[in-house]
Amino acid sequence: MPPRASKRKSAPPNSSSVTSSDGRSVSSKAKIKGLEKIDRLFNTYANSSLGMIDPEGIEALCSDLGVDYTDVRILMLAWKLKAEKQGYFTQDEWQTGLKALGVDSLSKLKKALSDLEKEVEKPSNYEDFYTYAFRYCLTEEKQKSVDIESICELLNLVLGVQFRPQIDSLIEYLKVGSQFCLRLLFFNF
Repeated sequence: MPPRASKRKSAPPNSSSVTSSDGRSVSSKAKIKGLEKIDRLFNTYANSSLGMIDPEGIEALCSDLGVDYTDVRILMLAWKLKAEKQGYFTQDEWQTGLKALGVDSLSKLKKALSDLEKEVEKPSNYEDFYTYAFRYCLTEEKQKSVDIESICELLNLVLGVQFRPQIDSLIEYLKVGSQFCLRLLFFNF
């Protein structure tokens, strides 16, 4: 006697098991297409001789996004990309970061900048962002501190919107304090 046919419906095929006529899974084709779009966007702003987006490319990107290159959201983008060197985005950083953001076009990136602001507002992310921002300002190898002007700009950029009166006072204190220290050093020589 032959085995009875099951009356249960089989589970729908998994998206990773659905294949197209060329034998590739549909989801892997979509991933490849998304990565190609990310790479095309990268190449729009990349310096081809360096193989990365340099400060000029970042300025062009900012212009196309309609934001100033000093806008804190660009620093947030660098944070999300995990950019290691200030003013530069490598292709790997770009791919990884844009995939994490779910972005493959300029219009999606523009929307993602607003979402990044909300993401940074979460206490756990804010601490990580602030730490990243400080490290990002360290431009020399083994550098452990940031000059007064740079730290004042960083404080203004990162904290100024939320804590304007306190940041203004702190910046004034840092500038006056540094002037005082310089005078002390000058008079001691």
